Amino acid sequence: MQLDFDLKGGPSPKASETPKTQEPMILTVGALTRKVRGLLESGIGDIWVEGEISNLRRQSSGHIYFTLKDESAQLACVLFAGQTAQLRGMKFADGVQVQLFGQITVYEARGSYQMIVRRVQECGVGALQAKFEELKRRLDAEGLFSAERKRVLPKFPNRIGVVTSPTGAAIQDFLNVLHRRQRGISVVIYPVRVQGKGAAAEIAAAVRAFGDPSSMNIEPVDVIVVTRGGGSLEDLWEFNEEAVARAIAESPVPVVSAVGHEIDFTIADFAADLRAPTPSAAAEILSADSADLLARLDHLAARLRRPVENKIDALRSFLNSVARTALFQEPARVLREHQQNLDRLSEDLETYTGSQMQANRLTLERHSRTIVSHSPERRITEMLHSLAMRDEAMERLCRNLLRDHQSSLEKSHAVLEALNPSAALARGYTLTLDEYGHVIRSATATTNGQCLNTRFHDGTVMSRIETSKKPEARQPA
Repeated sequence: MQLDFDLKGGPSPKASETPKTQEPMILTVGALTRKVRGLLESGIGDIWVEGEISNLRRQSSGHIYFTLKDESAQLACVLFAGQTAQLRGMKFADGVQVQLFGQITVYEARGSYQMIVRRVQECGVGALQAKFEELKRRLDAEGLFSAERKRVLPKFPNRIGVVTSPTGAAIQDFLNVLHRRQRGISVVIYPVRVQGKGAAAEIAAAVRAFGDPSSMNIEPVDVIVVTRGGGSLEDLWEFNEEAVARAIAESPVPVVSAVGHEIDFTIADFAADLRAPTPSAAAEILSADSADLLARLDHLAARLRRPVENKIDALRSFLNSVARTALFQEPARVLREHQQNLDRLSEDLETYTGSQMQANRLTLERHSRTIVSHSPERRITEMLHSLAMRDEAMERLCRNLLRDHQSSLEKSHAVLEALNPSAALARGYTLTLDEYGHVIRSATATTNGQCLNTRFHDGTVMSRIETSKKPEARQPA
């Protein structure tokens, strides 16, 4: 293939058509290199390349530089640090044949073209397998395959929703095994394509429809089975699409994945709550064996039969013993005896009731006479008269006591008035106190310079002793 490019962006003109007067375009090395890089990136872009690794160098920054070569040429490559995680578990060294996916560009500083590698896989793995592994790693990192998300399947499902092709062998195998083992299970088939472009979207939509049956106006199912027969990786690829995996993981109804043969694994298997190796195995897992169920029911019935039979034997023995009693052997005679006993008891009751009534009547009459002779009306009248007299005497006593106390109070008031010091002060007397408020009762209790308070009836006068004249002691006769 021949590529003719004009560095200005247009088609390269023929040499014979170039005017002789046109001046040549002069570019810098950097501008030329950038144009070459643009042509490579737009003209080739992302591409897969296969070759042998040589001259591999790992930098402290985490970037890996190496050369990819074959028998006729070599290509400079760089794998940046952010992409090296995909090399875990892979032999990546000089001499290893690999397949690389990345972008062809130009390293401007050296003017050499190189490949920026974004994906690495060993030769023979293939692009689909690499895509499978990459999606598996990414969804697993999100926790889509974690055991905590797995739900327990119903032990005895009544209705199973199947997402598959209605014309494939997988559904026939599934139904044959299911109905041979247990005929009572209903199966609802959601027909979809299981191969080809667009099949993944149909499968995901079917799983979501079973998860929300009201949206499709169908009855709810207890478990969903996503299934198809075996095939190559390309044939099974629709079950490796992310849309199918997310629909299965988000389904509110438990999902069983039965895709391909026992050796086939798909992304749907990891996202499902249970992987069945084949469609027939899925039917066996979801259906209990009728023979096993019948054997277990017989065993349980035998266990129930023994205590029931023992109880029946005990009740039969009791019934026989009761049947041998006189009540069942001579019921008429026993009934007559009970009637006679009833008549006798009735007569005794009537006699006893009459005598008791007569005795109670006599007792009532005696008590009535006693009540009449001890009528409380006279006693009440006497007590009321006594109460009135006592009330009058108490009122009289209270008046006398009040009068006596009033007279005593008046006498005490007169005495207090006579002894009141204020009355003496009003008559012209005074009361002398020292500076501490103590009463001065004698001139001998004073000293010169002492401060005195003299209290009159209308105020107090403060004074200081200049001299004091004390009475002379009397000479003995």
